[in-house]
Amino acid sequence: MTSTNYAYLSNYAIYSAMVLYTIAFFAHSIEVAFSVRSDEVKTKFDFARTDRAGRIGSAMIFLAFIFIFIGVIFRGISAHRVPWGNMYEFSITGALAFTGSYLVALWKYKLRWLGLPVSIAVLLTLGTAITVLYRPSAPLVPALKSTWLAIHVSAAIASGGVFLLANCIAATYLILDSYESKGLPRPNWAKQLPSLESLDQLSYRLVAFVFPLWTFAVIAGAIWAESAWGRYWGWDPKETWAFITWVAYAAYLHARVTVGWRGRKAAWLCLFAGSTFLFNYIYVNIWGTGRHTYSGL
Repeated sequence: MTSTNYAYLSNYAIYSAMVLYTIAFFAHSIEVAFSVRSDEVKTKFDFARTDRAGRIGSAMIFLAFIFIFIGVIFRGISAHRVPWGNMYEFSITGALAFTGSYLVALWKYKLRWLGLPVSIAVLLTLGTAITVLYRPSAPLVPALKSTWLAIHVSAAIASGGVFLLANCIAATYLILDSYESKGLPRPNWAKQLPSLESLDQLSYRLVAFVFPLWTFAVIAGAIWAESAWGRYWGWDPKETWAFITWVAYAAYLHARVTVGWRGRKAAWLCLFAGSTFLFNYIYVNIWGTGRHTYSGL
């Protein structure tokens, strides 16, 4: 089979994953919408009524994960390298990492309630990747031909997937906290969600788990920069924002461990740290200048 055939198979796998995510989106939407039951006294929220739709949504996300994995592998085979040479490849692998993080959390913490926002986020990521960021499969530019590409970028992608999952949970915390702080009952769609304390703890555990990997990714990038450009650090925009993300998440962990920040303050700080990662991923990669602009855009 030729490289072109593998490239086509990779594209078809990504398209198939998008179809599966679309089905998951509708299934989880049905799970939420049709679990609301109203009577003359009050409105109730009964997930048991839509358990099958929720299970279908989870199954579709799992199948989509497999198809994205196949798409990433075939993309690498078609280019005869690791599939992380441009923004398109980084995006589809990031979607894979984000989905994988969700599936692990789903298995361990029963977080099926995140299926709807996760499916929306991944659909937006893959849609942007195939419409705006797509580049034909091709060999790496000279600056990227290094074993550090696999080490540095894989660590960064895995870290980003877990960071974004923690941000989704932190955002959910803030939404629910806004109701409770006003003395209002939770909205119907949120009545079966975990307690605020549980959401707060889970967001913290995810960040604490993956922060060492992000630290390693930043250090690995500096080592790669020294071998490629003869210096460890040059305050390139991408390097700078990677460091800002590290500082922001370090501040989040420090605030929780030493200052005792919990709840609302910690959730806002987690979201701020995640926003620096997204700014680096979206704005710096696409419109920024510097030595990292060789990545295909």
